[in-house]
Amino acid sequence: MIAYSFMQMLPILLLSLAGYLFARVYTINLDTLVILISDLLMPALVFISLYHSDIHASLVFDLAGATTMVVVLLALTSFLYAKAFRLDRRTFMPSLIFMNSGFLGIPLMQLWGGVAAMNLIVIYDQIQTIYIFTLGILIITGGLTKKSFATIVKSPILWAVFAGFLFRITDLTIPAPLVTSFEFAGNAAPPLAAFTLGVSLKSTKWHLDRHIAGALLIRFVGGFLFGLLATKIFGLTGLSRSVVLVASALPSAVFTSVLPIRYGVRSDFGSTMVILSTILGIITIPLSFLLAA
Repeated sequence: MIAYSFMQMLPILLLSLAGYLFARVYTINLDTLVILISDLLMPALVFISLYHSDIHASLVFDLAGATTMVVVLLALTSFLYAKAFRLDRRTFMPSLIFMNSGFLGIPLMQLWGGVAAMNLIVIYDQIQTIYIFTLGILIITGGLTKKSFATIVKSPILWAVFAGFLFRITDLTIPAPLVTSFEFAGNAAPPLAAFTLGVSLKSTKWHLDRHIAGALLIRFVGGFLFGLLATKIFGLTGLSRSVVLVASALPSAVFTSVLPIRYGVRSDFGSTMVILSTILGIITIPLSFLLAA
C-alpha cells in the first residue's frame, strides 16, 4: 500500500515540479490558469462525474451527513486554532478543512475497493465540493457579505454540482457527443490543477514553522478522528465506513492552494500544506487504511 500511495501521488508531484520549472523558464499567467481551471475544466469534471455516478438516495443522505460533520468539525477546529494564534483565517483554514478526495481519493479507492468504493468516494467528494465553493469561498473572501454571496452564486462549479445531482436524480440524459465533450474537458482539470500549483510555487514563500506542524496534525489526525465520530453517528459500516475514514484523513486538496489566488488571496500557506501533506500521504494513507480495517 505504501508503494501504491507513492505511485498515486507521483503524478501530482511531478506535474507540480514541471509547473515550477516552466514558470522559472517561461512567463506564465497564473491568473489565467486558475480561471481556466475553476470556471471551465473543473465544472465539466464535477458535472460529468455526478452524471455517471450510481447514486442511491439513502446512502447519499448518510454520506452527506458524515461529510458535513467532518467539514464542520474541521472548520471549527481550524477556526479556533487560527483565533488562538491570531492567524489569517483566509489563508490558514481551507487546507485544513478540505482534503484531496477527488484527484487522489477517487483513483485510490478504485484500486483498493473497485467500483463500489469509487462510487462512494465520488459522492463524498461532490458533497465536499459544495462546501469548498460555498464555505470555502466565504472563508477566503472574509465572511458573509454581499460580495462573497455574489461570488458563490456566480461560481460555475457550484452550478455544475447542482446540475449534476439534478441530472442524476431525475435520470435526464444528454446527447452522447456532449457527454464526450464534458469528459474530454473534465479529464484536463486534475493535471492542469497540479501544474498550476507548481506555477504558483515560484512566487510562494514557504511556511515551515510550528503552525504547519499543527495544521498537518489537524488535517491527518483530526480528519481521521472526526471521520470516525461521523461514521458512528450516521451508522456507516463496512465499505462506506472505511471510505469515509480514509477520505477524511487524505492530504489537503490541490484546490485549497489554487482557489485563494482566484479571489486575490496569497496561497503561500495553502501551497506549502498541499505539497507537504501530499508527500506525507505516502505514510499516512496506508496507516489510515490499517486503522480503518
